[in-house]
Amino acid sequence: MTRPRPESRPLDRRTLLHAALGTAAVAVLGGALTADASGLRPGPSGVLRIATGEPTAFYEAFGRLLTAELESAYPRLNCRVRTTAGSLTNIELLRDRRADLGLVLTDTALAAQGTDLLPRPVPLRAIGRVYETYLQFVVRADSPVREVADLAGHPVSLGATGSGAAVLGARILHAAGLTPGTDVPVLHLPLADAAEAMRAGSVDALIVAGGVPLPTLSDLDERPGLRFLPLAGLLPRLGGREGRAGSGLEEVSLPQGAYRSAGGVATIGVSNLLVCRPDLPHAVAEALTRLLVLRASALVPDNAVGTQFLDVGSLIGTGGIALHPGAAEAYRTLHG
Repeated sequence: MTRPRPESRPLDRRTLLHAALGTAAVAVLGGALTADASGLRPGPSGVLRIATGEPTAFYEAFGRLLTAELESAYPRLNCRVRTTAGSLTNIELLRDRRADLGLVLTDTALAAQGTDLLPRPVPLRAIGRVYETYLQFVVRADSPVREVADLAGHPVSLGATGSGAAVLGARILHAAGLTPGTDVPVLHLPLADAAEAMRAGSVDALIVAGGVPLPTLSDLDERPGLRFLPLAGLLPRLGGREGRAGSGLEEVSLPQGAYRSAGGVATIGVSNLLVCRPDLPHAVAEALTRLLVLRASALVPDNAVGTQFLDVGSLIGTGGIALHPGAAEAYRTLHG
């Protein structure tokens, strides 16, 4: 099957960035990375723990690619990928000093700065906005449910406890006028379990944040068949664009051909950040940033289609989460 082309809006951002950046700046930065790897500058060393997401899902795939590139560029660095439930768990691991880097939804990272999501705010710094994923809220193709408000009385899996999708999924139900656990029976299942529950008929809907197509959803789309619920109309109640500044939420359309009948459905794009604690060593943050820019094409999982970032203009767009000083220095170097 021919893979659908990425959406025009992110490609336009990339094109504009590369025109502004120019090849000279990339060459300068590329020389710095080569020097690090050749031993002229030894670069970072030690253990770097990266909290990702569920096994076989997008976060985990990105983490594996990042690990391979880091260890190739910096042989003294030992990277360890940790699979987790997702964004919220990753923030807790950073807070408890059990991870050094974490992949998180921007919306969840902001909520961790000062809401009732966690007992105390967790200070975070961003290495960059690495890509955008799609919120994919699906029901079986033969379901009478046409929009989120129709889910009253229907069991829904909002994602594993500790995932960003679970946090945002509950907000989506509220935005549609539904109270989770009262109007809608809610389960918190890992994606693979949620898919089996949908096949068995014990859940009627599930939500996931990820690239497209997600293999698990592709399998469900073949059997029993899926319908993708439109979500963009709920954006004003979620803090996207018209609401909370820097939320990382925006309207996007599912790409044609990603799934059998999802093309053009207006859903919500969620930007994803690579974050760390404020005390991550300056040199590590700087090296990470250089690698994100220079090895961008190697850091997009093969099955991902649609909105992608990983260029300087978008990497620095981290919303309400401030850049780590080491990352900011690397970006300044890029821009001359």
